[in-house]
Amino acid sequence: MESSLPDLEDASQLIASSGDAFVGEIPASPTPLSPKQQLISRVLGRIRETVDLDTILQLTVEEVRQVLDADRVGLFRFYPDRDWEGALVVEDVRQPWTSALEKTVQDHCFSQRFAAHYQAGRINVIHDIYAENYTPCYLQLLEAFQVRANIVAPLRCHDQLWGLLCIHQCGDQRDWLPDEIDFVQQVSEQMSIALQQADALRRIRAQATELAQAQLRDRASQQRQAINAIVDKIRRSLDLDQIFQTTTEELRHLLGVDRMALYRFNPDWTGEFVCESVDQPWTSLITLQHEHAVIRQNVDACVPNLLPLADSHIQVSQGGQFAQGQVVCVRDDVQAAGLSDCYLKTLQLYQAQAYMIVSVYQGEKLWGLFAAFQNSAPRHWEADEIDVLMQVGGQFGIALQQAETLHQVKTQAADLAKAAKRQKSLAKTINQIRQSLDIDTIFQVTTQEVQQLLNVDRVAIYRFGPEWTGEFVADSMADSTDKLCLQQGQSSITCLLQSEITVDQYPRHESFVPILQGDQLWGLLLAYQQHQPRCWSVEDNDLLAQVGGQLGIALQQAELLAQTRRQTTELTQTLRQLRRSQSQLIQGEKMASLGQMVAGVAHEINNPNNFILGNLKHFEAYTQEMIQILTLYGLEHTTPSPELAELLESLDLEFLRTDAPQAIKSMIHGGERIRRIVQSLRTFSHLDQSSLKQVNLHKGIKSALAIVQHRLKLSQYPHPIQVLKQFGDIPLVECLAADINQVFLQLINNAIDALHRAAAAGVFNEQRQPTITLTTHDEGDGQVAVMIVDNGLGMTSDVQAKIFDPFFTTKAIGNGVGLGLSTSYQIITQRHGGELYCASTLGAGTEFFLRIPVAAAAAARESQ
Repeated sequence: MESSLPDLEDASQLIASSGDAFVGEIPASPTPLSPKQQLISRVLGRIRETVDLDTILQLTVEEVRQVLDADRVGLFRFYPDRDWEGALVVEDVRQPWTSALEKTVQDHCFSQRFAAHYQAGRINVIHDIYAENYTPCYLQLLEAFQVRANIVAPLRCHDQLWGLLCIHQCGDQRDWLPDEIDFVQQVSEQMSIALQQADALRRIRAQATELAQAQLRDRASQQRQAINAIVDKIRRSLDLDQIFQTTTEELRHLLGVDRMALYRFNPDWTGEFVCESVDQPWTSLITLQHEHAVIRQNVDACVPNLLPLADSHIQVSQGGQFAQGQVVCVRDDVQAAGLSDCYLKTLQLYQAQAYMIVSVYQGEKLWGLFAAFQNSAPRHWEADEIDVLMQVGGQFGIALQQAETLHQVKTQAADLAKAAKRQKSLAKTINQIRQSLDIDTIFQVTTQEVQQLLNVDRVAIYRFGPEWTGEFVADSMADSTDKLCLQQGQSSITCLLQSEITVDQYPRHESFVPILQGDQLWGLLLAYQQHQPRCWSVEDNDLLAQVGGQLGIALQQAELLAQTRRQTTELTQTLRQLRRSQSQLIQGEKMASLGQMVAGVAHEINNPNNFILGNLKHFEAYTQEMIQILTLYGLEHTTPSPELAELLESLDLEFLRTDAPQAIKSMIHGGERIRRIVQSLRTFSHLDQSSLKQVNLHKGIKSALAIVQHRLKLSQYPHPIQVLKQFGDIPLVECLAADINQVFLQLINNAIDALHRAAAAGVFNEQRQPTITLTTHDEGDGQVAVMIVDNGLGMTSDVQAKIFDPFFTTKAIGNGVGLGLSTSYQIITQRHGGELYCASTLGAGTEFFLRIPVAAAAAARESQ
């Protein structure tokens, strides 16, 4: 193999003499060129004349095959970064040999045996593949390409092995001549030059593309900066003329056009140019439109040409901003645009050869057009230029909307200031009306204030009498006003009303509103303008109506004042009677309840229960003795008679021996419980302690709990009410024990009622169990605090505000009279000088807070 790679140093000198390093040149010779030299010359010519590498390579392989009369000539291209893997990318093959184009080849031994030789510029010549000492796998590769003899020359691009120039002889072996080998060497060198030239051209094009893109980015950046600057100036200024002039001037320089102009439509679709920036030597359209009226007249007729919807830019951008109402028109050459004659004549006056126009909308209304004109020659408008114009046109619309909004705000501010001043004066008048109960003073003040507010000649109040007669009861006139000769009777007012109803003529001398006392027409409030008729505004009539309404209220107040004074004495007397009745009812209810309870406990429960308990203890002893006797009898008489055995079996003697003592113990336990309840009732009622005494409040609370023990079970929830006692270390309290215990019972019952209602509402679950928390602690300032808290439904603020009012109740009719909490409040606050508060959160529960002095208050001593 080494011997088949000839040294090409001599050949390199021949190639170097053929031209420069990049593109060689065949020197002129007086002798005719051989076909090989002619081919080299043509290759050099193609390299100089064309930049199409594919064409150069394809034509070269075709001509090389023809000159060498080979079976196949191809270019093998290595894939970058594929470990010398590649494929034949250009080929010319003679029939009947098959094409090897695009067949991927991977020779694992190439990098070890051939790569270095080819990279050094050497060629490989094989006269007969079977005469060489090749491995079977390499022979198999050559046979796959039908190769019997070949010449392979490297193709290099700069310092990299790009591929191989392959000349194949497929039919038989071939002895390659030295001039053929030199020829292949020269062709490979020239093709390498072509590859380098193509690569250089590719890099130049890439750099040019990158430069063009950079220029486009720079241009876009400059446009964005310019647009942002223009938009910022538009937003910072509220002077439309300044906005228009500055924007047209800057945008003309930005787009490089001959003219920028802003056209405004009139309501009849005529219009005029209101602002422009024009370069020299073009004539100003603002000046020209005053000399040629056709400029303003023809625009109306040509608006359809200015605003076409079938525009190429619209189609490309798929509507773009036009979905929001903005329209653009672009003409690169007005002469080739197929425009109407009227419009072309107008454009001649504009001196325009090309233009782009965007519509300017103020809100949803078409306000005008913003146009860029190129006068010197036709011009192709770029998409970014159109976008710039559209953006500025949109900002013009925003500026117009802002200016309109500012104008409206200023107008509204002036109207509001005027209305506020009038309302302030009106409020002052109404306040004066409300502060006085003297109706004559009210009338006089009102007429004076209204006359000044409306700035009229006269304001008067007319009162109707029986049969619709009447009289003026008050008026106020300007100093320069003559006395009006209005009759004091029905006729003048009747004529005034009829004139209002039938004539309805404006402007008028007068305006009036009714004064209603309740639902009755009491009179009229009238305003007069004597010297000339006046257009009465809505605000004028509203002011009169408001004052008339306040006069009606003042009349009602005056009438009600007399009634109120008459009723005051009656209400005072009724209130005293109500308080006496309330106290009697409270005391009667309390005494009746306590009397019935104590009487029942003392006479119906206590004595019989003691008798039962006393006998049960003896009965328990007797039963134990009888059981012992029966047991001993059974041990001594193991064989009872048949009658006795049958009786013992029917009585279940063994069960009686165990169950009878248990039953007796249960009865004793029940009796003891009855005794404790009786004691709790006595502690609660303190029938034997009706005077002031130092009391342990904890015993009173426990007694109240014992009384309501049966109510702790809930009918609509499986678990009973939990009672948490958080008792602190408190001193004995000097109080009326029965009264205090009554309060405890009432508040605990109230909490139980709340939890029953909450259970019915279904608010309790495993996380929220029905609970009453009883807490006591020493306040440290001579007072003891008691808190009774439930986690029921709570109450609204309205209910909470009335909770201690007499006769107020939220229970159903028949379940209470609403005196329990009211009585408790009086017991704590009036009889003991303490405090009772209620705090509730709707949905969370209620807390009652008691604060009781340790030492009896003076009120408690008086109560006993």
